[in-house]
Amino acid sequence: MEFHTLEVRQTALSLLRGGARNADVARQLDVPLGTISYWKHKDRAKRGEVVGIRPSLLCPRCDGRELDPAAYAYLLGLYLGDGHISHYAKHKVPSLMITLDDSWPGIQDEAEAALRAVFPHNATCRVRTPGAHNIKVYFKHLPCLFPQHGPGRKHERRIALEGWQQEIVDAYPWAFIRGLIHSDGCRITNWTTRMVGGERKRYEYPRYFFTNKSDDIRRLCTDTLTKVGVQWTVLARGSDPFNVSIARKGSVALMDLHIGPKY
Repeated sequence: MEFHTLEVRQTALSLLRGGARNADVARQLDVPLGTISYWKHKDRAKRGEVVGIRPSLLCPRCDGRELDPAAYAYLLGLYLGDGHISHYAKHKVPSLMITLDDSWPGIQDEAEAALRAVFPHNATCRVRTPGAHNIKVYFKHLPCLFPQHGPGRKHERRIALEGWQQEIVDAYPWAFIRGLIHSDGCRITNWTTRMVGGERKRYEYPRYFFTNKSDDIRRLCTDTLTKVGVQWTVLARGSDPFNVSIARKGSVALMDLHIGPKY
């Protein structure tokens, strides 16, 4: 770490108080720009000046920053399905990463748009991984917005919404369901055969599935489906009830109206 003398610091503060730009002072004194910015910030706070906080640091939960509830409901569904929060030592802040298949570029675009709506002052990025992209954002207060974050896999620990999250889901249930389906769901065409006039004919019908190992996350899905009038059943995969199925004609029509096929 490089140390600077008191004389250099006082010279910098004198220039800054006189209206000099941070970059100009850094260049003149050969001091890193970040150091100059830090000295200025501490000096202003010491003298009682109002020191503004960058919008990118403000948290909807801690600081009361406005939150886009519809975008958050959708993002919450994506997070519960294909998202996780990481905090690597080399980064100063944690990152939220939603991993989405390259077969559905439209959903990748929609996910990134939701990130930008929920985190309007933070940069988003896409990182390529085999067959998919990780849609990412860095933000210090991610655990505040996604308190379901914790050690271990989601299906191995309890997942429950906090009261404020449930209020958002209740207000924007279809956005939440859309996020769940876009992450761990699908719309397929099933077929069967039946006798018609003595002749066996093929019969096709659309169906939605939501598949997740977590009992809690499946319950969040089915509870919300029930609230919007969608009928569902649980189909076991072997002995494990991982699949939520929506096959009734009226319920599929509702899902088509609000969700539709992946794209």
